[in-house]
Amino acid sequence: MADQSLPEAPAPGTAPTRTETAPADKGISRRRLLGTAGATGVVLGAAGAAVGYTTAPSEAAAPLTSLGTGRAMFHGKHQPGITDGLQARGHLVAFDLTAGTGRKEAAALLRRWSETARRLMAGEPSPHDDTDVARDAGPSSLTLTFGFGHSFFSRTGLEKQRPAALDPLPEFSSDHLDKNRSNGDLWVQIGANDALVAFHALRAIQKDTGSAARVRWQMNGFNRSPGATAHPMTARNLMGQIDGTRNPKPSEADFDQRIFVPEKGEPAWMANGSYAVVRRIRMLLDDWEKLSVKAQEDVIGRRKSDGAALSGGTETTAMDLDKTDAKGNLLVPINAHARITRPDQNGGAAMLRRPFSFHDGIDADGTPDAGLLFICWQADPLRGFVPVQRKLDRGDALSKFIRHESSGLFAVPGGAAEGEYVGQKLLEG
Repeated sequence: MADQSLPEAPAPGTAPTRTETAPADKGISRRRLLGTAGATGVVLGAAGAAVGYTTAPSEAAAPLTSLGTGRAMFHGKHQPGITDGLQARGHLVAFDLTAGTGRKEAAALLRRWSETARRLMAGEPSPHDDTDVARDAGPSSLTLTFGFGHSFFSRTGLEKQRPAALDPLPEFSSDHLDKNRSNGDLWVQIGANDALVAFHALRAIQKDTGSAARVRWQMNGFNRSPGATAHPMTARNLMGQIDGTRNPKPSEADFDQRIFVPEKGEPAWMANGSYAVVRRIRMLLDDWEKLSVKAQEDVIGRRKSDGAALSGGTETTAMDLDKTDAKGNLLVPINAHARITRPDQNGGAAMLRRPFSFHDGIDADGTPDAGLLFICWQADPLRGFVPVQRKLDRGDALSKFIRHESSGLFAVPGGAAEGEYVGQKLLEG
């Protein structure tokens, strides 16, 4: 849980990165999108919604709230779900290709998934046998993001196209990994601001796999709902800490260089793509909550109340790593999590973290199975995640209160252009 963590909520008056609201088209309405309360409507992406999703001209339609009208765009330079703001609900699911599924069948699967994603993100029903689960909601900022695991390339005869950056991650001393909940041939990230919309997308993607793939593992997560606070603010994690103050921002000059593969990068099919490290990090909350607030702050290196560095100032004030108290003690302890994860303490290593919290019940001994579904994005994990995690492995004060239980690394290609599907340059190149 690095200090450069969750994407900040957009400040009032700033434009979102990919999610947009636009005037509603009164002739098409999957979920009767004729207007909104407090926000404009959403243009749906196609003119032929399925029977049962259109609204008769004379039928009165209740307006959606602004939460329902948010729409992320499927087509673009990058895939959705990377620079979009945090969503309230998320599902992560990995698939393994079945015996007999090769390059041709994988291409057909990605074509189906891409069409389903395009339609659902536009607020339309899924192409086949829609379940009506999300019928009454708007798009709710739904995003679907697709990636390829290391094993995908050998299963499809594409070993020569496998990026060097997709080599397996090194082992870390803090790892307690469950292999059955790690890696996978294919990975799908689903996020939305409505739980039913997110589940609807998960079910549609699962049905689309047919006989081509089977689920390897699936995880569910959540974040604070948009509008739950009086004003936009950096999110909190399940330890109660403000988490994400130093996350890279798209407005920074070197953001694309750190997060996305360049257009002329290698391999060519990964142009404008990114690499996602996915980890299930369990928080040992019973132990953490026994600490005093002061002790918790010393572990992190920031105030719990407002996220400001222990060296003083506000949340965004630069951390003074050399500042001491009257006794000469460092205000930010030498093993504080926020100190160790700073890019300037790791050769400039940076990653865009966009995780979800999780809570999967109570164990037999009464401890909560809860923590963070860690997702970080970078142009190269050997220059992003790996050096930071190695540094954390050597002496992070937070390591006593967390446990890494599963891990995956996925190559996430650039966005699909109009008429294309995700991964087409790889599968048809």
